[in-house]
Amino acid sequence: MVNRMQFYIDGAWVDPVVKKSTPVVNPATEEAMYEVALGSKADVDKAVAAAKRAFETFSVTSREERIALLEKIIAVYKSRMKEIGAAISDEMGAPLPMAEKMQAGAGLGHIMSTLDVLKNYQFEEPMGSAMIVREPIGVIGMITPWNWPLNQIACKVAPAIAAGCTMILKPSEFTPTSALIFAEILHEAGVPKGVFNLVNGLGPEVGAAMSEHPDIDMISFTGSTRAGIDVAQRAAPTVKRVSQELGGKSPNVILEDADLTKAVTGGVMHMFNNSGQSCNAPSRMIVPLSKMQEVAAIAKGVAEKTKAGDPRAEGTTIGPVVNRIQWDKIQTLINKGIEEGATLVAGGPGLPEGVNKGFYVRPTVFADVTKDMTIAREEIFGPVLVIMGAKDENEAVELANDTPYGLAGYVSAGSVDRARAVGRKIRAGNINLQGVPNERTAPFGGYKQSGNGREWGKFGLEEYLEVKAIAGFNAA
Repeated sequence: MVNRMQFYIDGAWVDPVVKKSTPVVNPATEEAMYEVALGSKADVDKAVAAAKRAFETFSVTSREERIALLEKIIAVYKSRMKEIGAAISDEMGAPLPMAEKMQAGAGLGHIMSTLDVLKNYQFEEPMGSAMIVREPIGVIGMITPWNWPLNQIACKVAPAIAAGCTMILKPSEFTPTSALIFAEILHEAGVPKGVFNLVNGLGPEVGAAMSEHPDIDMISFTGSTRAGIDVAQRAAPTVKRVSQELGGKSPNVILEDADLTKAVTGGVMHMFNNSGQSCNAPSRMIVPLSKMQEVAAIAKGVAEKTKAGDPRAEGTTIGPVVNRIQWDKIQTLINKGIEEGATLVAGGPGLPEGVNKGFYVRPTVFADVTKDMTIAREEIFGPVLVIMGAKDENEAVELANDTPYGLAGYVSAGSVDRARAVGRKIRAGNINLQGVPNERTAPFGGYKQSGNGREWGKFGLEEYLEVKAIAGFNAA
């Protein structure tokens, strides 16, 4: 049985300093499944003290010791994959096969990728008379979201361990179980006590205490831009490093010479994946103005084949969104799109047909969306696609960049050369050409209000390293 009423601190399961809990609700049924303990500043203080003590010894472990540790974590993780998938499906609503394969699989993929990086990474490099040494930054505070829970936990924890850092994780209170299973995995794998600590809780309490803590050397945060700003402001007085992966309103530019059916179909399916709850979702489809009706018809066909339903039922394409707050926000924005004059092509407000409970959203497509409309500017974080028209390639690029965000961009064209040229003009941290998915060894992160750090692969490891120059090291 997963222990939801204790925290993992200093290699042991411990009671909260102050007893407090919150229900975890199944978004498919709207029913509370169980309670999870909520932490306080006092719990954070205990976890930070443990991590600080552990850093003294873990920071000087060898590469070989950390390789062996990651290999053991991978072996144990593989044995818990189905359990992780089931927990994610129950708590945030992803269809069970998707939760097991993609959600749980993404976490495993990041640990394996980090292991490969660690095996070959150069922590020391001569530069003239100096030696450039890359050392672990220290104690890391990690705050992770509910939408891809194990993906975000693994792509922070694995490189932090590889770097020789110690850490405190605050997972989302909406998806605690997969994080608690992850703590069990690390314990079974023999991670030294104090290296990894987990405190469940709310952002304004546990997240704020972590951001402000003078003995936390870095905060790695994934979540909304609004919350990211708060974290950065709280972290500023202690001048700790803050690495952030925040919101997005990513453009999907489809040029007139692209294979329209393939590009539009792929773009709509990608948008609806995970019920639209991905920060890099291609939520603004920018197409030639002359092809708006054709594009809308293709998108409508895809939306009508997308089945929102029980995450454990066969044939379900997308499950519910995570909670009532998100559902209400999405409904408000769908209604705003209708009010502001966008053409509703598919879906719309309310529950899908035949559904009378659960936080399900109808797969929704708007066409004829203009750049001043609310749905073109705000991150909706649900299965809602907006289609915008551009008179030519220059206007398409202009529309793509007309956003405070810059996490991702997508380009489809008649040739890779043309897609490359347009992709270079989009101000975003991740560009996907011709429907090719992200490369796990390449960096992931954003420009502008989408954040300021990079995760995945070598770049993810380097987030957790300080650079020291030792002059005279190589002097004769």
